[in-house]
Amino acid sequence: MSTAARRAIERVAHSIHRRGLTHGRTGNLAVRDGDHVLLTPTGVSLADIEADQLSVVALDGTHIEGPKPTKEAFLHVAMLRVRPDLNAVVHTHSVYAAAVSCLADVDPDAPIPPLTAYYGMRVGALRMLPYFAPGDPAATSAVEEAARVTHALLLRNHGPVVAGVDLDSAVDALEELEHTAQLFFVTRGLATAPLTPAQLHAFAAPSERSPS
Repeated sequence: MSTAARRAIERVAHSIHRRGLTHGRTGNLAVRDGDHVLLTPTGVSLADIEADQLSVVALDGTHIEGPKPTKEAFLHVAMLRVRPDLNAVVHTHSVYAAAVSCLADVDPDAPIPPLTAYYGMRVGALRMLPYFAPGDPAATSAVEEAARVTHALLLRNHGPVVAGVDLDSAVDALEELEHTAQLFFVTRGLATAPLTPAQLHAFAAPSERSPS
């Protein structure tokens, strides 16, 4: 397996934990490596991840080698299976995004309004999935369906799952989601001016734009 991919997971895992984007032994990362997926193992804090102690699974979720993978491995492989254009997935329990996932009065098709240009560029569309218990593979079909239309998901009463072309891009998008979730709470109850559909459309890749 790629040494560079292993080192990237170790570096990003430590950074995510150091900056408080997850806590305790929560959160997990994945990187596509050829026909396999490198994953953080179960029961290990992201602060303690080591490049030579990662799990390797197939795209169908079969454990190939290394320590037992995170119980949420299915989230990562489900996204990577349906998005061959993306190669990395980050899942955290970051405070503000997780808080949004607990609200009763948000639109599951747009749980966080597009308040900033960088949210439009890095996150774009966000979908919130129904509640599934952590580690419940029954969520697989819901993840696959949503991932076909967006790379950013919010798990109800849980936290965000964000994919990117590489690990750094996925983390950039996750951080922007978390920052905008914070803005959402700061401005809650106040009149805001989210980006318009036309403004968001300008950020979309040409293949994602609807015909004019």
